[in-house]
Amino acid sequence: MRRTKAQRMYNLHVFGAQKMADDQIVPRFSRFLNDDPYIKPYQTEIERRYKVFTNLKNEIEKNEGGLEKFTRGYERFGINRTHEGLTYREWAPAAHGVYLTGDFNGWSRTSHSCTRNEFGIWELTLPYKEDGSSPIPHGSKVKVSIQLENGDLVDRISPWIRYAVCPEDNILYEGIHWDPPQPYQWQHSPPKKTSGLRIYESHVGIASSEPRVASYKHFAHSVIPRIKKLGYNCIQLMAVMEHAYYACFGYQVTNFFAASSRYGTPEDLKELIDVAHANGILVLLDMVHSHAAKNVMDGLNEFDGSQSCYFHGGGRGTHSLWDSRLFDYTQWEVLRFLLSNLRWYMEYYKFDGFRFDGVTSMIYHDHGLGHGFGGDYPDYYGLGVDTDSLNYLMLANDMLHSIYPNVITVAEEVSGMPGLCRPITEGGLGFDYRLGMAIPDRWIKVLKEVKDEDWRMWDIVWTLINRRHNEKTIAYAESHDQALVGDKTIAFWLMDKEMYTNMSDTTQLTHIIDRGIALHKIIRLISCGLGGEGYLNFIGNEFGHPEWLDFPREGNQNSYHYARRQFNLVDDQLLRYRYLNEFDRAMMHLEEKYHWLESPQAHVSCHHEDDKIIVFERASLLWVFNFHSTKSFPDYRIGASIAGKYRVALETDAAEYGGHKRLDSNCEYLVDSQPWHDRPFSLLVYVPCRTALVLAPV
Repeated sequence: MRRTKAQRMYNLHVFGAQKMADDQIVPRFSRFLNDDPYIKPYQTEIERRYKVFTNLKNEIEKNEGGLEKFTRGYERFGINRTHEGLTYREWAPAAHGVYLTGDFNGWSRTSHSCTRNEFGIWELTLPYKEDGSSPIPHGSKVKVSIQLENGDLVDRISPWIRYAVCPEDNILYEGIHWDPPQPYQWQHSPPKKTSGLRIYESHVGIASSEPRVASYKHFAHSVIPRIKKLGYNCIQLMAVMEHAYYACFGYQVTNFFAASSRYGTPEDLKELIDVAHANGILVLLDMVHSHAAKNVMDGLNEFDGSQSCYFHGGGRGTHSLWDSRLFDYTQWEVLRFLLSNLRWYMEYYKFDGFRFDGVTSMIYHDHGLGHGFGGDYPDYYGLGVDTDSLNYLMLANDMLHSIYPNVITVAEEVSGMPGLCRPITEGGLGFDYRLGMAIPDRWIKVLKEVKDEDWRMWDIVWTLINRRHNEKTIAYAESHDQALVGDKTIAFWLMDKEMYTNMSDTTQLTHIIDRGIALHKIIRLISCGLGGEGYLNFIGNEFGHPEWLDFPREGNQNSYHYARRQFNLVDDQLLRYRYLNEFDRAMMHLEEKYHWLESPQAHVSCHHEDDKIIVFERASLLWVFNFHSTKSFPDYRIGASIAGKYRVALETDAAEYGGHKRLDSNCEYLVDSQPWHDRPFSLLVYVPCRTALVLAPV
């Protein structure tokens, strides 16, 4: 921390506009530009963005000793053990006094005052007791008293607090000093990074069939075995960063360094991640750095009494739709706070990476509100793009990938920003994956607005293959967005009229349930096979969970009835949910065997509108889909690139998946020399209506 005051307070806008010397390194973006010639007119803007990033990185190197040291802010800020005692540091530039208070001093608001340096950082050291014990015992309640300009004292929770709880007799969270004498002892190493991610998106609190908030321990020992059995190799945990309002789904964060106390202690979360690693499963954290809750008493907002501590002042500091505060990424200490937040979850909890929420909102000044992105390149390289946010995301990815070679970063980004998942040295932002957010939108639109006989095969194919070259996409048919009350899951769109009456094998199989089960499997299989280089499923959707997700709130009489996942339904051998679950398991294990998510994009040889047939090849497999509601084809000719014989590797019509057993799984399909659909060979297959089959070469 040897920088000057001028260096400390510089503005990134001005800094970014400075010209670099001719001898400074400008990366070669030829690969990026050659992959997409429409980007070439914007090469100057790509270079400018890279210069802003490299200049700031150089300043951090010069004044902080590099990103590795700069991003360990949690070792200096908040409450930490030192040789002298406990040292407390806080950035509160607008405060006129800062005092540490809590159980340790009988809640005296002025007895433990901090001293301020020229950069607005306040510091206090509490010596150890005579017996060497901590002056603030583990589990003690602590708060910060901030003196305002008018002399008033207001209580806050430290932004660096590592645990916060909500007492039963209060609605406000309280900071807890977390320094356990016997911290959790890790037992297992993280599994190796895989390029074929099969992600199980999860929310710990809803992971029980009981109408209550489930715990980290419950998830570790009851849900992870299910995930392992299904064949997923990655868990994405939502709503872990502490949030005072349960129904916000974790997207209104109040305490960024605190794992949510609703589900248990920090040590319990460590155990959950350790259990996942023991089962060969990676764990990603849903990271919310796009905005923060407006809470003042137990959040970041107005921490030092001003509107501009951590956030932009004025209108730029508020998200009008989300009613939340927006970070000021030009502030040196904001960068330290957020980048250190990433390091904290990697170091302390051993997460394997992050899914960055709200990236579209971050990188555009209008936050994408009312902006129907149509792929126009001026949208991506014009004045509507927020360079400061891009700079932060590039720093975050650069830091994470340089310190943790196996880290995984995923961007929730809907606009289609070019280079989002390209290396920074190529002119990109450095993410590993982007979410294929157009895919679930297409499925909901088709199910909601289009009759079965009017489904257009090319529209489905184009939605699934329309992704940027050399940028990885995670495909999904539905995520938590489609599960929330006010929307419908795919299962609900297909079967909501009869899901409460006809999902038992003891009842007659109706047209609605038969169609629903068939299409549920086909939609997920083609999304996984054709849609990307990774695949995601939201907890419970694999078996067609029968209800939406609605958290307890005043509007539903604070009921937990819809804030749960009814795994008991899939365990009931008389209910048809088990068919969907078994098919999902078979699909995941087939991917584990053939690794199509790691292979190049598929070659689509057929999309026949009248027959409602789609055929493609990927990872040596031959995929055949018949979306026709009534027409079956006994000898349908399809193209193939591999000579010899094929056998069925997976088919949706099998009895164990709730099908009609119209296919012989042991049948061998002989390839003949007749070219078909621009493929050198072909074969004849039986494709019943509303079925899909995956053929593997023998």
